[in-house]
Amino acid sequence: MVLKGLAMDLETGFYQNRLKKESWRTVLTLAYQSLGVVYGDLSTSPLYVYTSTFAEDIEHSETNEEVYGVLSCIFWTLTLIPLLNYVFIVLKADDNGEGGTFALYSLLCRHAKVNSLPSSQLADEELSTYKKDINTPMQTTFGVKVKSTLERYRVLQRFLLVLALSGASMVIGDGILTPAISVFSAISGAELSLGKEHHLYIEVPVACIVLIALFALQHYGTHRVGFLFAPIVVTWLVCISGIGLYNIIHWNPSVYRALSPYYVYKFLKKTRKGGWMSLGGILLCITGSEAMFADLGHFSQLSIKIAFTSMVYPSLVLAYMGQAAYLSRHHVMENEYQIGFYVSVPEKLRWPVLVIAVLAAVVASQAAITGTFSIIKQCCALGCFPRVKIVHTSSKIHGQVYIPEINWMLMILCLAVTIGFRDTKRLGNAAGLAVITVMLVTTCLMSLVIVMCWHQSVLLAVCFVIFFGTIEALYFSASLIKFLEGAWVPIAISFVFMIVMCIWHYGSLKKYEFDVQNRVSIDWLLSVGPSLGIVRVRGIGLIYTELVSGIPAIFPHFVTNFPAFHQVLVFICVKSVPIPHVRHEERFLVGHIGPREHHLYRCIVRYGYRDAHKDDLQFENDLVCSIAEYIRTGKTRLNGNAAEDLSKDLEDMTVLGTPSTHISGVQLCDDNEVNSESVGTSKLREMHTTHISKPKKRVRFLIPETPKIERGAQEELCELMEASEAGIAYILGHSYVRAKQGSSLLKKIVINFGYDLLTRSSRPPAYALTVPHASTIEVGMVYHV
Repeated sequence: MVLKGLAMDLETGFYQNRLKKESWRTVLTLAYQSLGVVYGDLSTSPLYVYTSTFAEDIEHSETNEEVYGVLSCIFWTLTLIPLLNYVFIVLKADDNGEGGTFALYSLLCRHAKVNSLPSSQLADEELSTYKKDINTPMQTTFGVKVKSTLERYRVLQRFLLVLALSGASMVIGDGILTPAISVFSAISGAELSLGKEHHLYIEVPVACIVLIALFALQHYGTHRVGFLFAPIVVTWLVCISGIGLYNIIHWNPSVYRALSPYYVYKFLKKTRKGGWMSLGGILLCITGSEAMFADLGHFSQLSIKIAFTSMVYPSLVLAYMGQAAYLSRHHVMENEYQIGFYVSVPEKLRWPVLVIAVLAAVVASQAAITGTFSIIKQCCALGCFPRVKIVHTSSKIHGQVYIPEINWMLMILCLAVTIGFRDTKRLGNAAGLAVITVMLVTTCLMSLVIVMCWHQSVLLAVCFVIFFGTIEALYFSASLIKFLEGAWVPIAISFVFMIVMCIWHYGSLKKYEFDVQNRVSIDWLLSVGPSLGIVRVRGIGLIYTELVSGIPAIFPHFVTNFPAFHQVLVFICVKSVPIPHVRHEERFLVGHIGPREHHLYRCIVRYGYRDAHKDDLQFENDLVCSIAEYIRTGKTRLNGNAAEDLSKDLEDMTVLGTPSTHISGVQLCDDNEVNSESVGTSKLREMHTTHISKPKKRVRFLIPETPKIERGAQEELCELMEASEAGIAYILGHSYVRAKQGSSLLKKIVINFGYDLLTRSSRPPAYALTVPHASTIEVGMVYHV
């Protein structure tokens, strides 16, 4: 099936290239699916926009100027920000098919040396998905100045990182507030039938039960119930547009006149400060717009554009016009809740519409929760969030993850704000500030992308910031003024997560700098044998390190206390690069450390920030096969020199893929395996050892007969195979980071308490969870940073 093929492309991250070859049928299918994933939050906004707008700031008078003015503001807000800004501009700033705040940040990191990852290498820039400027215009003079300024001043680099982290923090806040306001607003329709006195006794408990059920089902994964999402949202959009059209025809067919921007002017002129403050409620009509960009990696630009322009946008406009038409003929409201969405629904349809609204709210909440999981995964990959358990809930559909710790934390906070606020107004104030902050961050980063990545003139970037930034700043000020009325919640949540991310990033950076400053030279490693009586034992030793060059300090610490290491030693670094995906053909960087006869290797395993890390024993076979292929191809240093520097060591590394990408090369199998299918039609010869008695396991390398392998490489392969049969030992470093003497009080608090607490609370690295405990050696060491 077409969708199955697309799922495989999504897994490897090359969806955009494949999409160009797909038919319109596929594009329309994706557009239909995007309705359930991307537009759930945006489509449920009519539930609470008018209620929040008319809460206290403005009154509903008989002249209808307020109603028409609010409708005009809603229409032009929907037109300018989601339609013009996101659909036609921001969606084009994709990072190899990925979107979101960190996608913009990683895009900037690749066009200027502002990367926050300390382990970056020049070799990373040779990755095929590392976007190049080959076919783009020459960079403008101003763009060159901006780039050089960012690269020169560390404070600007830190500000750019903090800006990206603030956007990510607000996305997390949105993941808490969106389920609360969506579910609570949907259930509030029961007020019309049950009465206001049952508000606390019926609606709040029911909303809490729905939220608990929603979070409890997260571990099953979105794909389990995802096939229901699109039909629910389509049904909801058809429902609200049909009701809106009925209200327009039945109550006020001339309400379309309010779409003129002249009514915005009249509205603000009459209401003045009250109208400005009511913008915090009007802002809620675009909640969920940022999902169009954040979820870009799941679909495509064209499918998201088609879904919004053909279905979502007209449905929302009709829904808001219908509510305005009803309110323009009903000026006497006995209760404040009667100005909401359900009052405009015909009485016979209220209960069916309420059921559909609750289902749509659940879909909207699911999208916000999934987006929170996704952004936290990206933060972890870029070294800006403590390590958490990331469960990939689908082996086929890219990007669907579940994080248990974050899920239960979100549930507790979501229930807390629902029970604490118990009304749509304050929930709306909180959600609005979170949404508009993310949009402001996106606008700021987009201005840099226009100059540095798109190489457009500074005038275009300035016009972009002034036009859209002014609109968003106006809404931001209207939301911020309601700080004490609920807007403090996203600020508090964002502040806590910002502190956590900054402390983790600072501590990790200092730890890496300690490793770099205390690494030992290759000279020491090559001379350590005769000086200390080091012996080589059978097997392969995998030494995990964050360093991409040099020998980590834990290794001499280990050898000094235990003077022996394995006959084949591999220094392995599992690192993330600032791109969404690394192709399987470019997964490994393999090289020798010192002369060939020492059997010392360095292997760097590269993942993108959206890639799923290998978490099974297949990784071990992939690693051994990649080293064997490196030896077979002859791209080794034949005249190894112990005195050559570390930069030369890096230059000699070779890019290799997983065994599935070089099926005509070396393949690894056990004696009882038949690997004829994996090696294709190539003629292979079997290489095995004969002098080993009672091996733990029998391992064979299947090697092509041509081209002929030189004798030195054959001996090296035999040594590797013999070591692989003897087994693999995993040497892991366990560091205790402490602030060195003479550090400031603030640094001691951050490192000794903050970073230490986060380290003890966080999960170990992904590789440490999968290695067998019987083969693990843990080396503890104190880092004074």
